[in-house]
Amino acid sequence: MSVHLITGAGSGIGSVVARRLLDRGDQVVVLARDAGRAKEITAALPGASAIVGDLAQPGRLSWALSKQALPERVDSLIHAAGVVDLGPVADLAANLWERQLAVNLVGPAELTRLVLPLLRVSGARVVFVNSGAGLHAHAGWSAYAASKHGLKALADSLRAEEAEHGVRVTSIYPGRTATPMQERVHQQEGRDYDPERFITADSVATTILTALDLPDDAALTDLTIRPRG
Repeated sequence: MSVHLITGAGSGIGSVVARRLLDRGDQVVVLARDAGRAKEITAALPGASAIVGDLAQPGRLSWALSKQALPERVDSLIHAAGVVDLGPVADLAANLWERQLAVNLVGPAELTRLVLPLLRVSGARVVFVNSGAGLHAHAGWSAYAASKHGLKALADSLRAEEAEHGVRVTSIYPGRTATPMQERVHQQEGRDYDPERFITADSVATTILTALDLPDDAALTDLTIRPRG
């Protein structure tokens, strides 16, 4: 039985990935920002367990994890958590930059660092759910795109550094996906939200499971997925 540590399992892509892994008999451990959220997520994902650590406070992750029992092995680490706040550079306050950089970039880097010994032992796969914004930045998306461009750099460096330990690293770049985050983006953009126009979270989850399930002699490094239309 493979063991998967997943962030962002409370909704959207992360939730779908967690549920599909559980349905096929794998073990899922979710990272939740606090005990209340951990209880909510595990109730929604029967069979999953949780550890508590807030990606918005990367400097406290080491302390938080030191107080809890981590899995004895981790076969994959899936970074699916993310936050987005849109706005032009002229208007975007520092706290919004700091929050997005923490949750989308520094938190994932720190969590990866802390569990890296387990990842090395297992020859694990690390999957970063990035974004089209991690490849191209548009007006109003500066902070979010910067965090996702940084996430690509993190994945690329990690891949080069950890290849000798058998750790394989994948970046997934979904286009607009029908998730609660996308609905919030549309609210910020002042546009009507029609989920039928976008990729489903299940389609993105399929690409993630494909990366996880490749034979040991192969690794999917970068994959872009876009709506059909």
